[in-house]
Amino acid sequence: MKFRAQYDRGAYSESRRAFKLRDSPDPMQTDPSTQGGNGLSLTLQPELLARMPGAGSASRPETDEDVRVPIGSGRGATSRRLRTASHSHSHSQGHTHSHEPESESSESDLESGESSSSLSELRYLLRWLKKSLPFIVILCAKLVIQHALGLAVAIGLFTTFMYVNKSIQTQVFLHDRRTKLHCAWILLFLTSSSLLVFYTFHTQSLYRCLIFANATIDSQNFWEVLWSVGVTNFILKFFFMGLKCLVLLIPSPLMTYRRRGQWYMLIEELGQLYQVIAPVPLWFRYLVSYDEMDTSVGLTLGILLALLYLIMKLLALYGLSGSLQKQLRTFFSSEVNGAPASPAQVREAGDICPICQADFKQPRVLVCQHIFCEECIAQWLNQERTCPLCRTVITDKVQKWKDGATSAYLQIY
Repeated sequence: MKFRAQYDRGAYSESRRAFKLRDSPDPMQTDPSTQGGNGLSLTLQPELLARMPGAGSASRPETDEDVRVPIGSGRGATSRRLRTASHSHSHSQGHTHSHEPESESSESDLESGESSSSLSELRYLLRWLKKSLPFIVILCAKLVIQHALGLAVAIGLFTTFMYVNKSIQTQVFLHDRRTKLHCAWILLFLTSSSLLVFYTFHTQSLYRCLIFANATIDSQNFWEVLWSVGVTNFILKFFFMGLKCLVLLIPSPLMTYRRRGQWYMLIEELGQLYQVIAPVPLWFRYLVSYDEMDTSVGLTLGILLALLYLIMKLLALYGLSGSLQKQLRTFFSSEVNGAPASPAQVREAGDICPICQADFKQPRVLVCQHIFCEECIAQWLNQERTCPLCRTVITDKVQKWKDGATSAYLQIY
């Protein structure tokens, strides 16, 4: 009870003090005259200041005037100093604990700098191409006009080769159903195309390149030499493709499909060997001749380059000779696929070839006991090594060029 009475008296005195302070004028008043400046000032009335706790007689003002306490930009400066101090403190703490991240960030900055430099170079290149595009178009148009005939002949030779090569493969695939008239047309088309090229450039005597002789061209002009080599290569392709057409014109009773495939392989291998040898005289003469240099120095350098070229050619011929020997062994060997099938095996297989879906013609039974026509399985094994039904490996390697195809590789050296 005594404690409660003391508490009630303390609460009553506090409420009276708050009531007096509410009714009394505000001890801290702002001075409107200073609000327009950089800060504010508080006016403290003397009689109220004397009542404030802790105010002694020494601190009481001697006059009855109000006491003004200016509040200006010092607050902002103080806050700035506090922020600066806190920032420096946090920076020092972070610096003591982040040595490794700084090194990693520096490496990432270097990588980003390199990528940005490469991107800037790419943008510069694209900008240069954009600015130079009109001139490039004009220059290309000039070159096309200047070499219109040569470009037209090159395009014509390439399209002729693609058309004839596809046509020969189609006729070989049809074997018994091939059209001899179409084969004769292909042969005539190849002959007329070759003669037209020789007649158009008769002043250059390009036909001499076919017999390893030099054409009447400027042997020091690189573009003329390259042009002669390219035309000669296409003409040689046309010649050996014409030989394949002659094989197609042979009647089926005189030559079986398997034998035709061997002829196609042999013709293609001989054609590739001839195409490798044909440009040697042209390039040899071009490499040896050095009219613009001193006689001894130019001749020595030309002979050295020509010898290096001949060494490269000999290595290429050595590789082709091994392939040619294999083809010759295949050509003269009696290679057959499987063994002849007996009538009982044919009846058991249903008398129908799984490939051509017709009656068996010279049926052959493979090691997997599947039976096919001799020509059908020979045509299949030109491109595959396994049985068409069970995928059992029948042969170790695929014989190329049995389908009558011609290599599209352009031998320019």
